[in-house]
Amino acid sequence: MKLRNSLSVQQKAVAVAGASALVAAGLVAIPASGALAAPGCSVTYSTNQWQGGFTANITIRNVGDPISNWTLQFTFPDSNQRVSQGWSANWTQSGSQVTATNMPWNGSLATGASTSIGFNGTWSGSNPAPTSFTVNGVACNGSTPPTTPPTTPPTTPPTTPPTTPPTTPPTTPPTGSPGERVDNPYAGAQGYVNPEWKAKAESVPGGNRVSNTPTAVWIDRIAAIEGTPDSTSNGPMGVRDHLDEALAQGADYIQFVIYNLPGRDCSALASNGELKPDELPRYKSEYIDPIAAIQADPKYASLRIINIIEIDSLPNLVTNTGSRPTATPECDTMKANGGYVRGVGYALAKLGAIPNVYNYLDAGHHGWIGWDDNFRPSAQLFAEAARAEGSTLANVHGFIANTANYSATLEPYLDVTEQNRQSKWIDWNRYVDEQRFAQALRTELIAQGFSSSIGMLIDTSRNGWGGSARPTGPVTSGTIDQQVDGSRIDRRIHPGNWCNQSGAGLGERPRANPAPGIDAYVWIKPPGESDGSSEEIPNNEGKGFDRMCDPTYTGNPRNNNNMTGALPNAPISGAWFPAQFQELMQNAYPPLS
Repeated sequence: MKLRNSLSVQQKAVAVAGASALVAAGLVAIPASGALAAPGCSVTYSTNQWQGGFTANITIRNVGDPISNWTLQFTFPDSNQRVSQGWSANWTQSGSQVTATNMPWNGSLATGASTSIGFNGTWSGSNPAPTSFTVNGVACNGSTPPTTPPTTPPTTPPTTPPTTPPTTPPTTPPTGSPGERVDNPYAGAQGYVNPEWKAKAESVPGGNRVSNTPTAVWIDRIAAIEGTPDSTSNGPMGVRDHLDEALAQGADYIQFVIYNLPGRDCSALASNGELKPDELPRYKSEYIDPIAAIQADPKYASLRIINIIEIDSLPNLVTNTGSRPTATPECDTMKANGGYVRGVGYALAKLGAIPNVYNYLDAGHHGWIGWDDNFRPSAQLFAEAARAEGSTLANVHGFIANTANYSATLEPYLDVTEQNRQSKWIDWNRYVDEQRFAQALRTELIAQGFSSSIGMLIDTSRNGWGGSARPTGPVTSGTIDQQVDGSRIDRRIHPGNWCNQSGAGLGERPRANPAPGIDAYVWIKPPGESDGSSEEIPNNEGKGFDRMCDPTYTGNPRNNNNMTGALPNAPISGAWFPAQFQELMQNAYPPLS
């Protein structure tokens, strides 16, 4: 829900200079030297495409002797296919031939080890997948050649190309007995429908069209564990009540949001929590321990319990501390006392010890940590937290982007280029939507030590941006700002705006395996539950008044002093906001029938 500070003038100058140097130098491939070992490789190539553009994800697996560096090469079948931006490798293209060389941190591949890289590309006419790949000059077919090569090696690669995976991930559900962890807990699974949210949705005309959609249960204070009959946001049902109801529904999975860190949301007021910055012991003993005890009950062993771990916490320590223009004393305090890092580590350790629990750690969104100075530091901080308080990286099953936010899943008519990065909307970010951001972040997280099997989630509950204001194609004339603003489907005034956004719509309905590296689109923020009140409303739930929820507020450094775009007459955070729910349905994309 937060936005980092803009790049400094000096940083922008460096970025422009770097882009100019690249153009001046041309695209020159500098392949890494081949390893003197028995080579063998397997390459998988998968894409997610839209009209004129695509994202490619490539996994290189070494099935030969260990290597210390690698050079991947392949040829595009169509001359109009181009690499526009890549990650986790040095990418060059000459004609239709593409070359990728390793980065300093992913060049060494032991036998059986793999690394994931990727790029964004453009196409016209058609976008067929490459049919052959080489690593260090050796054709990849998934096997190890003889250790004694022939005296005269063949001058052409094998005529039988390696098999490439389909661009659409398989929908076959994973195998596994009840309670046994599977690779993707959403695949082939029926989700839990919260009856309290269902009733609220059906209280609004037309709400029955989406009321059977799985949404998450937010455990946003200690009292919510047992249930709070007088609450306006969680109702009388507690954690055990929801688990019992999930069993009664025959659901395969249920989603909880673990959301009560001490000093919570240090850069916002609308969602401040009940625990003070120094109350980490209370967080452990009164909040995490009771939740873990309930989730570990053998009665629930057949359920896949999915926990979304502490949204809007860790990225604050990167973007809103120290000398940043967006820094707050509260965030400086939480960085100094280690409460966020230790609290997240403790939650991961306790909950990750339960065999049927899946922890997805919050990863912000592209409009928060998509910039170069935030991207890798955030991934490094996630790894630090995942190792804190006795936890290990294995306790993180994956990450989630865009929780309770409005960033578009995919911008079909807009991609980031060196030219449009200078626009006011993109503002030198590397990303303009959540899917490409999440896929790139996944690669970086694996580089930081997380398992190559981690999957990403994207909260699509309120990022559809349909309705009459939705563009129907790219704008290619006018200034850079006019082209970007005319092409983007995200119609917010600024990507730093996060509270009850006017014009927003329901996004993609929850589904598993929508794109490579993405476990699922999910609805974690229940549509129609307010982000915060438009004006101060006294309450006993620790919910403050944040001016970013005030439609008359002219902004602050986190949204470059723009208007907030917030809806009027909103209740406190988590409370039912029927006017917003009606608008979300009206602007849904895909549209509601």
